[in-house]
Amino acid sequence: MAVVRYQRGESDERPWGRWEVLDTGATHAVKRITVKPGAKLSLQRHKHRAEHWVVGQGKVRVTRDEDSLVLIAGQAVYLPLGCVHRMENIGDVDLVIIEVQIGENLDENDIERLEDVYGRT
Repeated sequence: MAVVRYQRGESDERPWGRWEVLDTGATHAVKRITVKPGAKLSLQRHKHRAEHWVVGQGKVRVTRDEDSLVLIAGQAVYLPLGCVHRMENIGDVDLVIIEVQIGENLDENDIERLEDVYGRT
C-alpha cells in the first residue's frame, strides 16, 4: 500500500522559493514548484519515488546524474528512482516547474540531500 503524506493545497516556503501540492493519489503527487531567479535546490536523490518535471515558465538548468540539461517552458525531463538531481533557475523571472512524483512513499522525508547551499545537508 502506498504512503502519501502530502495533502492537496499544502505548501511550504523555502530559501529558494516555494512548493504547493496540486493533487495526490495512491501512487502520485503533483506539485507546483516556484524557484526565485538565481536560486537552486539541493543536489538530491530519492529512494522511493521517480519524478517528471515540466517547465511551465522560465529557464532551468537540470542536473541528472552526470548530465546537465537546459530546459525552457514546454519542455520536460524524467528523473528515475535513485538518480542524483537538482534544478537551478538560470533565468531572470520566477521558474515554475510542475513536478509529478510517482512512487510508493511520497513525502518530504524521502529527500537525501547530497549538497545544499542553504546548509541543510
